[in-house]
This record gives sequence, structure tokens and C-alpha cells, in this order.
Amino acid sequence: MKRKIIIDTDPGQDDAVAIFLALASPEIDVQAIIAVAGNVPLHHTVENARRVLEMAGRPDIPLYAGAARPLRRTQTTAEHVHGPSGLDGIDTSWSLSMPVQTQNGVDYLIGAIRAAEPKELTLVMLGPLTDLAIALTLAPDIAGRLREVVLMGGAWSELGNITPAAEFNIYADPEAADIVFSAGIPLVILPLDVTHQCLGLPERLTAMRENGNRCSVAAADMLSFSERFDLKKYGWPGAPLHDPCTIAWLLNPEIFGGRTVNVSIETGNGLCAGMTVVDWWRVTDRTPNALFLRDVDSDAFYSLLTSRLAMLP
Repeated sequence: MKRKIIIDTDPGQDDAVAIFLALASPEIDVQAIIAVAGNVPLHHTVENARRVLEMAGRPDIPLYAGAARPLRRTQTTAEHVHGPSGLDGIDTSWSLSMPVQTQNGVDYLIGAIRAAEPKELTLVMLGPLTDLAIALTLAPDIAGRLREVVLMGGAWSELGNITPAAEFNIYADPEAADIVFSAGIPLVILPLDVTHQCLGLPERLTAMRENGNRCSVAAADMLSFSERFDLKKYGWPGAPLHDPCTIAWLLNPEIFGGRTVNVSIETGNGLCAGMTVVDWWRVTDRTPNALFLRDVDSDAFYSLLTSRLAMLP
């Protein structure tokens, strides 16, 4: 039976590759995509989501625009990584034809969760958690209806990538993350601890490009652009690939390892703002609320990703 998912995303090159992976996988039924402000402002993330869906030959998937700003914070974006468009590295000059739905993404999300069978829908969150936090605030009943939320965000041993303590998606809207993490929804977290192991080594990007199809070449081109920042920052032989880990976990959870622990969000304004406080050693009595993953077979991950990308246009 296909896993029904809704993707909430802020594309972003790695978001685009995650969407490609979901669309290439027959085990997954993508019900809709919601674009949220994050890596770049909302008008760019909406346009980028349209572009990704058109490249993949799936303009039939409904696309909604979600939140344009964090709940309370000054907006933080990441053009320094993703470029001004968010999808730098490929040609973005061609005209788009697929529509954006007129309904607000948060309203759609509430309605879709209520209309689905209990525990039927999985949400895959690739950016700040603003849309889901607003939905939970407006309609707290939806928390008990979700199967789970699978998200890329946070870190424990890898610390932060936007500040010394915080990962970007959580830092961009920590109040939203706190609402989601406190809602009682089953959470699966793909943090930097995992994604920093999934390095886009030259031979891995070459294999992707050698698929020869449009989406594989675009994925390799996008990642070749976005890796420049991380290669300089970390000095590693390849840049980490973040968001596709969420879809890979849905497809093959056996290649990941972790444990169910309590994860809390620091919502203060000090040096640790946006930090994910992971009780890995269970030194508190806080109730476990998330499967927090720390291990991955990166060769198996890239094999899965590359083989699936070959199935797209």
C-alpha cells in the first residue's frame, strides 16, 4: 500500500532533490506540496516548487503557498548557500505554466488531515515548521490524526550550521518547532548527525549525472552549485545532502539507525536560540517524543537516490 504524504518545503537545491526522489518512488503517493518561506523568501520557494514539479513531469500535483514569515522572529534566509533564486546551478529562465492553488497552504493542510483516514497521512517537512505550527494552533484536533511527521532539522553531536548551536530549519522558526515538538505527534528526525554523513562525493555526483535524464542532470547541477559553500566551510571531500534523507527513510528505514528520545527546542534569544536539546542519554524524565536518527549507510543512500532519479524524465 502506498504511503500517502504531503511535502512542506522551502526549495532549495536539496529540497528539489528530495521532491524528485519522492516523485520517482512508486511506494509513495504525494498528495500535495506546500511551499513555505525558508531558504529563500516565499515567492521564490513557490516558483521553485513549480519548476521542480514541471521538470519531473508532475504539474498535476497540487501546489499551495504557505507561511511567508516565521511566527515571531525576524526572517532568516540562506541565499549564501542556495543563491538568490534558491535553485542556482540550473537554467531558471524558462516560463512556468502550472498553477498555484488559490487556497492558503495552512488551510489546505488542516482540511486534508481532517479528510484523511486517521493515521493515514504522513507529513514530510523539509524547511521551517511554520505551516504545521499554525495549523496545530488553529486546529489542535489534527495532531491525533497524523500517522507521523518526518522532518529534516536539528542536530546533536554535529551542533549547528547557521549558528554554533542551531541547525537552519529549526533556527528559522524555533517557536514553530516548539509547537510541533510539543504536540504529541510521532516525530522522525533526520538531523545534521545523519545528513553530514551523506556526502556528495565527486563520484556520487558523476554517477547521478551519468543517468543522462533531465532530472538527474539537474540534480547533479544543483548540488554542484550548493556544495561550494559547504566544501569551503567544512573542508570535506563532498557536501552533505540533507532533505532527501527524509524520503530515503520512508523508502528504506533499515539503512538508518537511532533511538527514541526527548527532543526539546530552545526558544530563548541567547547563544543557543533554535538549538535542539536532545536527551540522548535519557538523563531527564522528559517523555520521549521523537525517533532521532544518528547513523546511515551513505553508500546505500546514494545508490537508492541515483537509481530512483533515473526513473524520472
